[in-house]
Amino acid sequence: MATIILVRHGENDWSKNNKLAGWLPGVHLNETGHRQAEAVAQRLAALPIKAVYSSPLTRCVETAAYIADTHRLSVQHLEEIGEVRYGEWEGKKISKLARKPMWHAVQFFPSRARFPGGETLGETQFRAVTALEETAARHEKEMIVVVSHADVIRLLLAHYLGVHIDLFQRLVIAPASVSILALSPGGLVRVLRLNDDGPLHAPTTPDAKPPKDKKKNKKKQSALVAEETTRRPADNGREPPAALAGDEEE
Repeated sequence: MATIILVRHGENDWSKNNKLAGWLPGVHLNETGHRQAEAVAQRLAALPIKAVYSSPLTRCVETAAYIADTHRLSVQHLEEIGEVRYGEWEGKKISKLARKPMWHAVQFFPSRARFPGGETLGETQFRAVTALEETAARHEKEMIVVVSHADVIRLLLAHYLGVHIDLFQRLVIAPASVSILALSPGGLVRVLRLNDDGPLHAPTTPDAKPPKDKKKNKKKQSALVAEETTRRPADNGREPPAALAGDEEE
């Protein structure tokens, strides 16, 4: 199976200020974003990553560079996993866009919405899924990183989870978070992680020892059984007398 690590780019001033950057050029990571990108690169450092792909937009390329440098790889641009083409909405504040009649459709029936001068979310999902499938086929049995955008990653995960586009915004994808897919050539899909910002290693085995109070209860029960055994006369396999039934309740 191909293991695909989907990484959202780090924070930038546009997203921090709730403005829709879209495909506008020159949107760089801010100071926090650089720290986030460096941190996710360190979290991925121990994994056997064979290739790093990125949306061609600056904020993704900068995030991908941290990961690629850690593994001594180059960043390969993949335009099809680039941001949704928001058209005339690019560069606008979310607060102003929320006043438009189309905003309701985008929030509640996004499958029916086309951004003015842009594309539909269905078109975005189709190009992103097609690119991911083609990339997975080139890296069968390998682990790769794909750095993209929140909406694109949500659309990809919605596709593989069988979630309708109208519900895709229920998925949360934080800056520099990691989501992991395993795709088999035979069609098998596994979603291994989603919006993860914790350590990327196998969880440790939990302590199987019972709590102290349970151990005490076990010892107490064993002592009662031993005491009961010494107090009961041999019964040659018969049930103990009913009079002894109350002894265990003392």
